[in-house]
Amino acid sequence: MSDVQISAIHVYPVKSVGGCALDEAAVEPWGLAGDRRWLLVKPDGTFLTQRQLPRLALGTAQPLPDGGLLLTADGLEPLTVPVPDPEVSHISTVQVFQDPVELVWSTGAGGEWFSELLRQEVRLVHLDDPARRRPINVEFARPGETVSLADSMPLLLTTTASLAALNSLIAKGDHAQEGPLPMNRFRPNLVVDGVAPWSEDGWRKVLIGDVAFRVAKPSSRCVITTTDQRTAERGREPLRTLAQHHRIGNKVVFGQNLIPEHTGNVQVGDPVKILE
Repeated sequence: MSDVQISAIHVYPVKSVGGCALDEAAVEPWGLAGDRRWLLVKPDGTFLTQRQLPRLALGTAQPLPDGGLLLTADGLEPLTVPVPDPEVSHISTVQVFQDPVELVWSTGAGGEWFSELLRQEVRLVHLDDPARRRPINVEFARPGETVSLADSMPLLLTTTASLAALNSLIAKGDHAQEGPLPMNRFRPNLVVDGVAPWSEDGWRKVLIGDVAFRVAKPSSRCVITTTDQRTAERGREPLRTLAQHHRIGNKVVFGQNLIPEHTGNVQVGDPVKILE
């Protein structure tokens, strides 16, 4: 077994909602299968994330084999949400950051379930066709490459060594009581063991199992990383320490964004080879 390997795989079926760990996952052109295919919006169509609503962390969404969801949260009954049919459900354009994206509105009870969790009215929408709905920024993409409802790129990779180094820095700072932070603050898809801290900043192409990925750009971090994913409470870390110790250009960063070169499967324990 390789010393450099995948130690964890995560998908987050609903953007900004708690996800789940998997032993293996299919790699699709726009990300891991089932990852960030759903989104919560206000009644007027404004999209929502933990940036505005940290309580989103209190829900958990698990992907079902047919593309639907199993929703769970303390104090709420579990709910199964089917995939809406774009032939009969309302489709509208939602502005996701800089991208206008056509999404299908869920007509089931998913919106009501999340409205109760979040204590305000929201709607649940679905990305039915990631192959054509949202192109990746042309600065990083090849023609025809698309992304799901992730912030900008198909996958996010982090390393356990960089988290350990970050936690060591937090322990020496003014807000040491907030550490050590768990990896879920960064909501990665793939976590790598067996490399030196911050070495991922220099990678350009990696092979994970039999799937090659381009390393598109560092992941710039936002206030979501300061949100405790168990309680939805916010602090100051890790942004304070990253701002002091780990910037690339003018960005506070942690982890790297990946674009798949082709489809395949990844598993926990897969070797990771740095190709460039």
